[in-house]
Amino acid sequence: MKILVFTEKPFAPAAVKAIADVINASGNDMELVERGTRADLLNAVKDAEGLIVRSDVIDAEVMEAAPKLKVIVRAGAGYDNIDLQAATNHGICVMNTPGQNSNAVAELVFGMIVMMCRNQYNGTSGSELKGKSLGIYAFGQVGRNVARIAKGFGMKIQALDVFVSDEVMEAEGVTPVHDVNELFSQNDFVSLHIPATPQTRNSIGYDLVMKMPKNGVLVNTARKEVIDEEGLKKALEERPDLRYVSDIKPAAAEEFEKLFASRVFFTPKKMGAQTAEANFNAGVAAAEQSIAYLKDGWNKFQVNK
Repeated sequence: MKILVFTEKPFAPAAVKAIADVINASGNDMELVERGTRADLLNAVKDAEGLIVRSDVIDAEVMEAAPKLKVIVRAGAGYDNIDLQAATNHGICVMNTPGQNSNAVAELVFGMIVMMCRNQYNGTSGSELKGKSLGIYAFGQVGRNVARIAKGFGMKIQALDVFVSDEVMEAEGVTPVHDVNELFSQNDFVSLHIPATPQTRNSIGYDLVMKMPKNGVLVNTARKEVIDEEGLKKALEERPDLRYVSDIKPAAAEEFEKLFASRVFFTPKKMGAQTAEANFNAGVAAAEQSIAYLKDGWNKFQVNK
């Protein structure tokens, strides 16, 4: 059986070799297409039974071009680049690889936080994290790693997640909160880890950001779609003490940078999972999950129904 690895943003060479070794050892064949076009994808997927992708958009058109396709694995946690309903309609299992990138994303959160606390290292006096409060919005694998690192800085930690019990959070040394307004009003830093869903899109805007304490920092390593950019811009205009850092550029990035200069920072592309370790782990996990599904129907991490 053919497993297609299609990535506009390529895996690291070591990860590609490891993925190939896993697939070949299973008796399946791997086809690798890196930095391919849409036409390349539609052509290569025609005879594929498994498909491994990163942030590539996989929609109904791709699935209609792939009559043999049985499983799609997103090498990473987020999967909003895949049309789940179309996959279900075509009888295709979609899985992600939760936890493989979580430490990398969490470390990036603190890389950006420290940079902003030290005024982007511009030579002026900054502030420390010890004793400050951090609110974590969604307490999944990334959120838990963020909490682990925050404890090392001596921070006070709160988290909000309707799917995680108070007991689980308390066991991690985290104080649970049950209202998003409290999360924003009670913490010097708020780190977003919510998915982009109909309920969360544009949900972080003026009202919430304005509730943050003086010198508050909002950190987004989730999705840009969860931010109400106009509302955020208004809050930053009215509160010159507030700052915003993000792992993905907002649509109005140039305007934000022009208006707010060193109070905002955006990575040039989504970089949370851009480490050699995360790249390797997610790629190998995606290969193993693809093989397990094609062989035995294993679907522990299926995200569509």
